[in-house]
Amino acid sequence: MSTQTTTATTPKGFSGSVWLLALIPLLLLGVVLTYLVVTGGGLSDLAGPPVEQIAIERITLPEPGIIRIEVINDGPQTVTIPQIQVDDAYFGFTAEPSNTLPRLGSATFTIPYPWVQDETHHIALVSGLGTLFVGEVGVAVETPSPSLSLFTRFGLIGLYVGVVPVFLGVLWYPFMRQLGTRAMNFILSLTVGLLVYLAIGTWLDANEFAAELPAFWQGVPLVIFIALISLGVLLAVGNAQKGTESNPLSISYRIALGIGLHNLGEGLAIGAAFALGQAALGTFLILGFTLHNITEGVGITVPIVRHNPGLKHFALLILLAGGPAILGTWIGGFAFNPVLATIFLAIGVGAILQVVWEVGKLVVRDSARMNMPVINWVNFSGLVVGIALMYFTAFLVKF
Repeated sequence: MSTQTTTATTPKGFSGSVWLLALIPLLLLGVVLTYLVVTGGGLSDLAGPPVEQIAIERITLPEPGIIRIEVINDGPQTVTIPQIQVDDAYFGFTAEPSNTLPRLGSATFTIPYPWVQDETHHIALVSGLGTLFVGEVGVAVETPSPSLSLFTRFGLIGLYVGVVPVFLGVLWYPFMRQLGTRAMNFILSLTVGLLVYLAIGTWLDANEFAAELPAFWQGVPLVIFIALISLGVLLAVGNAQKGTESNPLSISYRIALGIGLHNLGEGLAIGAAFALGQAALGTFLILGFTLHNITEGVGITVPIVRHNPGLKHFALLILLAGGPAILGTWIGGFAFNPVLATIFLAIGVGAILQVVWEVGKLVVRDSARMNMPVINWVNFSGLVVGIALMYFTAFLVKF
């Protein structure tokens, strides 16, 4: 008879020799990198001229006779900008902090130039090697500076395109409470259609802002990763309550959050357009957004149509879904930042996809209670109508 003995192993603290083993690859990597920098990998004679790359982040007109350009060096090497052309003529300038930019370094160039209201001006930054980095002022208007009056007017635009249409959509809540089970399944499926359209629209908006980022940000992968991370976090939070049905009110809040992040992007676009002098948006565009966004209020109230959460929750849901349009309009008008815009919209994509999953589970559950297949004419029709509503009302806001 043989006896087997098992030796229990207990975690040991890291000794100095263990840390040394972890550092050896890093030390060797440092040696290799040093060799490559010093010798050019043995191909220095084939290297050619330096690679210069400058990204123009923003061009503003802070006052008459002044053009301001914000740039960042997203190339591999230091770049010096000794000359600047405006409309094919060279002009003097000042650079803060310097006209020599190291990799990932940024600078602001201020050019005294008598720009003409409503006209187009072409700008070219000339590097020490003669490389041109071209930008354009499409419609020359003075960049808005913060003031109480303009702050209020931008806020009202955000109110019109965000809060008001969501509020009007929520007013259908008493009507929906009178609907039967099949009709409610139609509305739930319609909500899925609305959210699918919003997810795609938010994704496209995020990629549009990402295209304006310097190359090192890797805009499209950034959008994908942040969207997946936000989706994963929300799904993990939902799965932490395993074994219990999702609270209808919490689903409404998540729908409102996803819609709010989408409306933040709309506000950013509107504020930036007005700041750049593209005020052709005008009343027609505001009316178009109101019509386009009214269906969002319907989607928010669908999960709670068999409940009465109270006026306080309705007010919070409307503010959560529509309020970000006001914030976006302020940011777009006064301090537009494509990096933050890309990040917020990418989070919005993940949030909207998560509520598509949650509302989809409600459709599946209600279909099972009625002994109907998930894919039936009622559900399919609701999905198509939801997408169609968002698609055709978007005709008024896409140009």
